[in-house]
Amino acid sequence: MNAVNDDLHGDGPRHDEPRHDDLRYVYAVCRPLAAPLAADLTGVGGEPPRQLVHEGLVALVGPVPERDFSEKALRAHLEDLDWLSDTARAHQRVIDALTSVTCPLPLRLATVFRDDSGVRAMLEDGAERFHRVLERIDGRVEWGVKVHMLSEESTAPQPPAAAPRQSGPGSGRDYLRRRRSQRTAQEEGWQRAEAFARRLHETLSRHADDSRLHAPQNSELSRTPGRNVLNAAYLVSRADSEEFVELVDRTKDEEEGTSGLRVELTGPWAAYSFTDDGATGDASTGDASTGDASTGDASTGDGATGDGTAGDDRTGDEKGRSV
Repeated sequence: MNAVNDDLHGDGPRHDEPRHDDLRYVYAVCRPLAAPLAADLTGVGGEPPRQLVHEGLVALVGPVPERDFSEKALRAHLEDLDWLSDTARAHQRVIDALTSVTCPLPLRLATVFRDDSGVRAMLEDGAERFHRVLERIDGRVEWGVKVHMLSEESTAPQPPAAAPRQSGPGSGRDYLRRRRSQRTAQEEGWQRAEAFARRLHETLSRHADDSRLHAPQNSELSRTPGRNVLNAAYLVSRADSEEFVELVDRTKDEEEGTSGLRVELTGPWAAYSFTDDGATGDASTGDASTGDASTGDASTGDGATGDGTAGDDRTGDEKGRSV
């Protein structure tokens, strides 16, 4: 099958061709689309994406200027949080639209190639892996679940109010006893929170096709109050997603018995956490070194979102709720 470029939105005229000095920004790899996307969909730089088809695979690509996405320019933009945020939102907008009609394999933020031939080479070199992963995530979406302990003291019974301070030798001993009591209460509260998170993860994993445990988020970086106890992702079929959401909702009843905990559900997302295929360890490589790329590995997105998930460029401010 010869490689061809099709309009992403249907069989009508294609959007303007990229300028000769534009690079190719690749959002995701997927199977040929069964339904068109919105005609007004735009991605990075306000440019509409198009599909580049090669050997039964589709790469969603858009033109981006070399002045912003060359290796040197990207290094500078890494220091510009506003630029990173805008780029991550535009990237996620395309991924969300694509997820509404298919199950894509999203690539890392700022995966850039020199031209269409570089994108085709990436599709050809990774074809076996891409087909394998797309088969595994077909008909499925990712749901994220986090548990936050709002304060380490709040999950434990509060000790009786301390007696008024007194001067004398006994006051120092009383202070030390209170401090030991506080530390004990904090440790017990943390243990209860961990036990709750462990039970929740085991329950949700039984109702998912696959699951991933990610490192806890740093509350200062994520700007989320409380200590992150559970940071997990679950691969769930679209048909079972409503039941999965209801299952998370029912954790409210158990949470009431463990004060100070907050359960956060986000999704549905593209299967960011499940793009490894077990053979190579990472099918979402975003590594532009497989083609003629201007940037090499242009996977710069992890720091833009505050989400520690590798290759996860979601903005984190959409499709989330607490229960």
